[in-house]
Amino acid sequence: MSFRDEFKLLLRARYPLIYIPTYEEERVEAAIREEAANQGNRPVYTWDFVDGYQGNPNDAGFGRRNPLQALEFVEKLPATAPAVFILRDYHRFLEDVAIARKLRNLARLFKSQPKNIVLLSPRVAIPDDLTEVLTVLEFPLPAAAEIKTEVERLIAATGNSLSGKVLDDLVRSCQGLSMERIRRVLARAIATHGELQPEDVDLVLEEKRQTIRQTQILDFYPATEQISDIGGLDNLKDWLLRRGGAFTEKARQYGLPHPRGLMLVGIQGTGKSLTAKAIAHHWHLPLLRLDVGRLFGGLVGESESRTRQMIQVAEALAPCVLWIDEIDKAFSGLGSKGDAGTTSRVFGTFITWLAEKTSPVFVVATANDIQALPPEMLRKGRFDEIFFVGLPSQEERKAIFTVHLSRLRAHNLKNYDIDRLAYETPDFSGAEIEQTLIEAMHIGFSQNRDFTTDDILESASQIIPLARTAVEQIQQLQEWAAAGRARLASKHSPLSDRIQRQLQ
Repeated sequence: MSFRDEFKLLLRARYPLIYIPTYEEERVEAAIREEAANQGNRPVYTWDFVDGYQGNPNDAGFGRRNPLQALEFVEKLPATAPAVFILRDYHRFLEDVAIARKLRNLARLFKSQPKNIVLLSPRVAIPDDLTEVLTVLEFPLPAAAEIKTEVERLIAATGNSLSGKVLDDLVRSCQGLSMERIRRVLARAIATHGELQPEDVDLVLEEKRQTIRQTQILDFYPATEQISDIGGLDNLKDWLLRRGGAFTEKARQYGLPHPRGLMLVGIQGTGKSLTAKAIAHHWHLPLLRLDVGRLFGGLVGESESRTRQMIQVAEALAPCVLWIDEIDKAFSGLGSKGDAGTTSRVFGTFITWLAEKTSPVFVVATANDIQALPPEMLRKGRFDEIFFVGLPSQEERKAIFTVHLSRLRAHNLKNYDIDRLAYETPDFSGAEIEQTLIEAMHIGFSQNRDFTTDDILESASQIIPLARTAVEQIQQLQEWAAAGRARLASKHSPLSDRIQRQLQ
């Protein structure tokens, strides 16, 4: 049910006190006035702390700097006169015992009168003694159709036009912003070069970064990595490429649901984080990075509130990719944490959202220690798939060396013996291969020459890979994956070859 339909129903059902959490005062007030007009031309009275009541010449300024007097004004009107009263920022006064008592009295009185009080606030802050009389009504951010109408209006005002695809891209990039922010950023674009252009999508994305920074929970992460930057992991790449168009309207018409997400489990440095970035870039979606530690606050109820805020922001910016790095560290040892159950409540809210979300938020969670995660996290329905990312095979190491050297020395790639490098680096992860190349570059730079294959091999001989220092942990991970609990990200890896031999 849309906001307008629900608000209309509350007016007709004589819900006395309606609480609307929103930053978009102008937009929500316009919607309220329109619905009030449809309900027999109900007058609308607006109050704020600085200017008092506005809009009616006879009562202009009444209740200025006096929130209790603002409520007393309601009783001045005849009992049979319908009206809607909008009180801005009124959440700041709800803790006052006189105001709380007055609101409860009015709630009782309005059962027999066609009047409604609407409290506008940027956040939900309701004292316990008012929870039974206040009805919270969510006011969503502008939908795609509403944004498109506004963008088309601005385009018409400039006398220019945009192609259908560019218009759709611009509208999609604006989703998740308030209408005020959309107008502001598009006005900035028009002021810059006199019209809207395809490049203005970048301006909109920068505005989104500003919005996300203000939450201090999520980071808007620039994603420039491509699928081709990932060496190996062919099964995972194929899985991702098949879902490249799954966020389009064509996919909805086909009957496909939005992809839910995936979990990448495996050894450190094998490309899990790189994959998350490449997914966002390949699908042309914004990448949000969640540091789970930021969800936990010191005040009672703050952690749960931050979790709900994170979910609201992610859904508002959908379609998007939500990257949760090292999720195992946040929820390990869940039952033994002495935090009065805060971690359990945050975890419960999070996994419930994972299972029930219908918004196009694609969650990419990475984990190094799968044993530390609660079993509920791994249940089917939370993620579309769980992939195990193991150590690269010799062929995959060859692909990883090729990717890095193509970026570092594309002009003389043929001077490097990539086959030998792949052969001489068994048990090396992708991150360790990258570090080997950096060390080799230091060798060459210090001697005022370019680095060579021998420099890379010398660097590799000085590095002790994690596969040799954490043998037990890696073996446990491989045994967990070999038992069929996850899909292998690589077609040809040491573990996949071992599983094939077992099946034979």
